[in-house]
Amino acid sequence: MILVTGATGQLGKLTIDFLLQKGIVANQITALSRNTEKAKELEAKGINVKIGDYDDLASLTAAFSGVEKLLLISSNEMTKSRAMQHINAINAAKECSVKHIVYTGYMRKEENPSSPLWFLVKDHIDTEKYLIESGITYTLFENGYYLDMLMDYVGQNVLDAKTIFVPAKDGKVNFVLRSDIAEGLANVLTTGGHENKSYNIGNEKAVSFSEIAQMITDITGTPIQYVSPEPQLYTKTLIENGVPEMWANVFTAFAVAFADGIMNIDTTDLTKLLSRKPTTVIEYLKNQFNK
Repeated sequence: MILVTGATGQLGKLTIDFLLQKGIVANQITALSRNTEKAKELEAKGINVKIGDYDDLASLTAAFSGVEKLLLISSNEMTKSRAMQHINAINAAKECSVKHIVYTGYMRKEENPSSPLWFLVKDHIDTEKYLIESGITYTLFENGYYLDMLMDYVGQNVLDAKTIFVPAKDGKVNFVLRSDIAEGLANVLTTGGHENKSYNIGNEKAVSFSEIAQMITDITGTPIQYVSPEPQLYTKTLIENGVPEMWANVFTAFAVAFADGIMNIDTTDLTKLLSRKPTTVIEYLKNQFNK
């Protein structure tokens, strides 16, 4: 039995779809959800649905009974200790004798407490340390930044603005499509040889926003410039354009971390897991602008 946490989220649902495509029978997949209504789509596919919450250890223990492999998708909570939520899941898995946990972490070049993303990275570090020390067989997916969210930085009106406005300086970022991550997860959950390994999950080459501006220029024929403003101006601009302050601060923190090169990692790990190259930034952009 394979259990997927966060199963009604985008990554969870995509991973379940890939598991089904790979021939895993629906009743051998369990989806953990906090919400019965959101899980109806999965139930319609024949997936077992368990209701549970990272903050409720008893619900996790009940849900994990009989599970052999657990996909622990990291919590998206921004106002709680995500590490404690993940540790609850690991403790429940240990109590239920789960044999293998695959955890979705975060690609990083260094672990620096002064990083603007430390509030996110530390949760992953604490979770991974606890998982490794738990004695449960593990696989760590250190995911790059979702390529699906690139246009949030580029701007949907970039062809009118003719400018990408992000305080990332010349930093390079490893962007990766969410569906490629999901396919990689499904491959790991259905094959051997991944025990106690850590993978950097992303494209073979990281790219900068100046390179992205040139890609859009080449694709559309519209000259796009790249401007890297001061972070405070960027945050202010986002808020003035309707982005909630909390999320404006998060977007800025990521951009500053991009400038510091935290995700400037080239990797072939996902290429090997997929037996093909992941979707590249330029392929994604061609799809965005050639609709």
